[in-house]
Amino acid sequence: MANVIVVGAQWGDEGKGKITDLLSQSADVVVRYQGGVNAGHTVVVKEQTFKLHLIPSGILSPDTDCIIGSGTVIDPEVLIEEIDQLEALGIPTKRLYISQKAHVTMPYHRLIDRASEEERGDRKIGTTKRGIGPTYADKAERTGIRIVDLIDPESLREQLQWAIEYKNVILEKLYNLPPLNAEDAIAQYLKYADRLRPHVIDSSLTIEEAVKKRHNILFEGAQGTLLDLDHGTYPYVTSSNPIAGGACVGAGVGPTIVDRAIGVAKAYTTRVGEGPFPTELHGEVGEELCDRGAEFGTTTGRRRRCGWFDAVIGRYAARINGLDCLAITKLDVLDELDEIQICTAYEIDGQPCYHLPSSARQFAKCKPVYKTLPGWKRSTADCRTLDDLPPQALDYLKFLAELMDVPIAIVSLGASRDQTIVVEDPIHGPKRALLDAKPSPLAG
Repeated sequence: MANVIVVGAQWGDEGKGKITDLLSQSADVVVRYQGGVNAGHTVVVKEQTFKLHLIPSGILSPDTDCIIGSGTVIDPEVLIEEIDQLEALGIPTKRLYISQKAHVTMPYHRLIDRASEEERGDRKIGTTKRGIGPTYADKAERTGIRIVDLIDPESLREQLQWAIEYKNVILEKLYNLPPLNAEDAIAQYLKYADRLRPHVIDSSLTIEEAVKKRHNILFEGAQGTLLDLDHGTYPYVTSSNPIAGGACVGAGVGPTIVDRAIGVAKAYTTRVGEGPFPTELHGEVGEELCDRGAEFGTTTGRRRRCGWFDAVIGRYAARINGLDCLAITKLDVLDELDEIQICTAYEIDGQPCYHLPSSARQFAKCKPVYKTLPGWKRSTADCRTLDDLPPQALDYLKFLAELMDVPIAIVSLGASRDQTIVVEDPIHGPKRALLDAKPSPLAG
């Protein structure tokens, strides 16, 4: 038995959906612990593509219970659309459960998010404008509406009536937008409640029961470490805690039940939205990475910014999350390159820097220090063992593990579930990986 957290080790979009789907084959329970419809997981199974925003990737495993935890924020309309789409594709959702403590995204959240982002002008964050930040803001302000309120008609009517009156003042006076009609919103959300009520549970209690039965539990995060509200590249972050520590809060469990944290990182780096990006590539190579990696957001369709692998943020992610092992994704995207660069450190005003600055102004000054490795100029898409990899590709992976001082357990070479090298099963294997890390002198 092992309880494992899967966390993004970069700025999100690392391929956590595929890794979660892969590991969920051995899991009894998969728990999504934070974020909302601003997240997007794309999973390819037998040439069929599934795009998920709220429902855990484990839903594609028929014997796995899937829980949307209390740390998430739920847009009922989007969740119901996902349920309907999965059912239409023959994927049953009867084992999907929703925490009664999760907060609900309302129409005014989306309106305020969009208007606020537009008001920022050059200081915009780059949000998805799906209402996630305002939903979390209401949660912190203690004016939010939870799933337990959504499924209680009297409570929903009382709270939503007050909330819409309050938010209409903001919409009209601050953003010059038309007010919402409370009765229309109440009627719509009562319909959502009827659809979702059978899925609502006390998720913390359910997870505790699974722990007592010694079931394998997989905790699935959204976004990535560098987007964490507390530990990311603030202010260009999300509104929740994607890091491994957020799993305990967002699922309602104690840290003593967690056995492992596996970090997912691309073989290069991408970022969506605004904010500094030291290794960003603006020329032909950046375009090639974007095109070969199909780097377009699942949620927004926005083109992702692409750059070389950044070991400084990698080491930071390893520290913040306490990573036991890594899953490196999209190695195949590098197949055509003559040479590959890896950022081993930064320079700030001519001085070396080996650790991620906390200051956004300092981070914007960071210039990458690169180590250049030879490319392998050969397809890796059909490789299924480490021995199948070109020697240069294996050297590249070993160097990443050395720089981050974390062993690599999984290597992904394409979108499909079978395009994967499993060096070690993080759920059933021993607590080590065969592609072991030996700290590099370049790690600082």
